[in-house]
Amino acid sequence: MSQYAHLSEPDPEFPEIPRNAGPLTVDYIPTLKEIMSNAGNALNAHRLPAESTYTVEDRTIAVDGAEIAIRRVSPTPLADEDPEFPVLVFFHGGGWVAGDLNTSDFTLRMLSVELRLAIVNVDYRLAPEFPFPAAINDCYAALKWTVNNCKSIHGSLDKGLIVGGASAGANLAAAVTHRSLKDPFFEKHKLTGHLLQIPAVIHPAAYPPEYASELLSFTQNAEAPILSKAAMDLFYDCLKGPPTDPDVSPLLADHAGLPPAYIQVCGLDPLRDEGLLYDRLLREQGVSTRLDIYPGVPHGFNAFAPSIAATKKWEADLRAGLKWLLASAF
Repeated sequence: MSQYAHLSEPDPEFPEIPRNAGPLTVDYIPTLKEIMSNAGNALNAHRLPAESTYTVEDRTIAVDGAEIAIRRVSPTPLADEDPEFPVLVFFHGGGWVAGDLNTSDFTLRMLSVELRLAIVNVDYRLAPEFPFPAAINDCYAALKWTVNNCKSIHGSLDKGLIVGGASAGANLAAAVTHRSLKDPFFEKHKLTGHLLQIPAVIHPAAYPPEYASELLSFTQNAEAPILSKAAMDLFYDCLKGPPTDPDVSPLLADHAGLPPAYIQVCGLDPLRDEGLLYDRLLREQGVSTRLDIYPGVPHGFNAFAPSIAATKKWEADLRAGLKWLLASAF
């Protein structure tokens, strides 16, 4: 039994929601796309800041012979405020097969205004139509585009350059951060932090034997609501990435030299133990980390239960974690 098994005890405030019936196949992906396109936005619509307090712009950028969309969100400068802001490049969740610019849109608008951030929201290409390494390459290209076009999005790299994401997006954020360490392009534009929300950081077929006893939640929480083992198996099958490739399993990479990481992990989540192990391995290699754990709630719970205490803590922790990453940039 996992040393973290107690974290799977259900939070009594979290509502019962239907679990997927029967085996999951690619036929489920259109339904997931519809869900992910609106995840959280209806719940947050009433909380959006006034339109006068921020600007939004959609545009396309070139990637590997194709184009992807990005959405730029920047706060409207106050009368006595520097008009350039720290930068956050964000990758949405959705199992590499779903999600778009709308998935985290309203949350990013709120964060932009509240924390004074210039944010680039990336609509990377999705599997199975565009399997590995399309998504990671798109995200990396978007990060480089952001560095090269920082002034046009009202950003200042001197104030901070953070990459972040949720779920599959957190996987991409972790992989992008590792990739940047060996790229001469980033020698003068180093990432100053990374945000990993409910991250997937190790393919189950690539579990290192020495950590097998610590990676039990994939089985323990196999039937968890929202995200099950069957769903993750489907997502990895669609991604078609080599399990031991660090761009698929960043937990296998050398973590020395990474910028500070803020990590959020859910207790009733198949991905729980890999997130907790990732935090430990980063710390063991000298990386500053900040970790928050939400016992008894499943992957992505906050989109389904906006009023429970765990969601309110998740949101407050996210803001505090980003502030910590911004402070760590200096």
